Amino acid sequence: MVRKTPLAEVHKNLGATMVDFAGWYMPMQYTSVIDEHTTTRTKAGLFDICHMGEFIVKGKGSFNFLQKMAVNDLNKLTVGKAIFNILCYENGTVIDDLFIYKLKENEYMIVVNACNIQKDLEWLKKHKGNFEVEINDVSDQTAKLDLQGPLSEKILRKLTSAELPKRFHFIETELSEIRTIISRTGYTGEDGFEFYFPAENAEKIWTEILDAGEEYGIKPIGLGARDTLRIEACYPLYGHETNDKITPIEVGLGWLVKTEKEDFIGKEILKKQKEHGTERILVVFEMVDRGIARENYEIFANNEKIGHVTSGTFSPTFRKSLGMALIKKPFSEIGNELNIKIKGKLHKAKIVKRPFYEYKGGQKWKTQKILNTPKTMNGLR
Repeated sequence: MVRKTPLAEVHKNLGATMVDFAGWYMPMQYTSVIDEHTTTRTKAGLFDICHMGEFIVKGKGSFNFLQKMAVNDLNKLTVGKAIFNILCYENGTVIDDLFIYKLKENEYMIVVNACNIQKDLEWLKKHKGNFEVEINDVSDQTAKLDLQGPLSEKILRKLTSAELPKRFHFIETELSEIRTIISRTGYTGEDGFEFYFPAENAEKIWTEILDAGEEYGIKPIGLGARDTLRIEACYPLYGHETNDKITPIEVGLGWLVKTEKEDFIGKEILKKQKEHGTERILVVFEMVDRGIARENYEIFANNEKIGHVTSGTFSPTFRKSLGMALIKKPFSEIGNELNIKIKGKLHKAKIVKRPFYEYKGGQKWKTQKILNTPKTMNGLR
């Protein structure tokens, strides 16, 4: 049965196109993907992300337990900070990518992908062993909204007088008299904030953020634009760039894998891959020929199949078809030409440097120079 977030009826009343996403009834778009994408890049957008999962891990053994389970090192994770991390199987492939928040000493919140909630929970509990730790799934009790875009800070300052967190930090404060975790994180390549609070308050917080942002041109944003935004930023999506057949090293996430720390699940194989490399690697490309390369489209070079597209889209920012692909390493140099099979015909693409789009702080962005991009774009309109 398809599940609904607390805001499902709100989205329907706003005229959203609703779809089944990972077993959830979610808004794909309200106006259009291009309009919502551009609004997030230039103003601010509000996303319903209540389908994501949240676990609370606490107890005297919580630090050691999470150090064993995840590849990144929690030693530098102080109270009030969040860290991107990955759970891996013994063979080094990805169970899930996630964020870990340190709420207090010996207490953490883990935010996982909606499609992996049950799998992740079972995996963590399976390896609990003798660790003195409690693992609680609070997903159904927790709402999550994302406010993203260059004007998001101005909007949030209308709702709270609290000192706002730095990038990858969070605060716990009152928002509309509701206890809320506000983290400076996101999945769009923009500055922005993510909010966690009791699910019964979802509609109230949603409405107040939209009201506060009205003068700044805020709009509700669907999953369609969320995907185009994250592809421009070259962020991985589980089931595309990460899954149980791909390791973090293969997709450029080796910087997360801290092999110098104590043992963790998958360490042996991941350490070998970091030292000796992998047979395939994730690259990003732009289309030279017309056409949009979608997930699982085959890629060829010199009449040899060398890999497949993991994600692809038309970029509203650059007005160009872009994507990510997993290919054989010898063909992965920047500037190399690829041939992607689209509707039975080969279309030329070119490997470029990633990311296409990157938030650098202080309302400054680094953008790729894309082939044939209109000069008036300059990365943004």
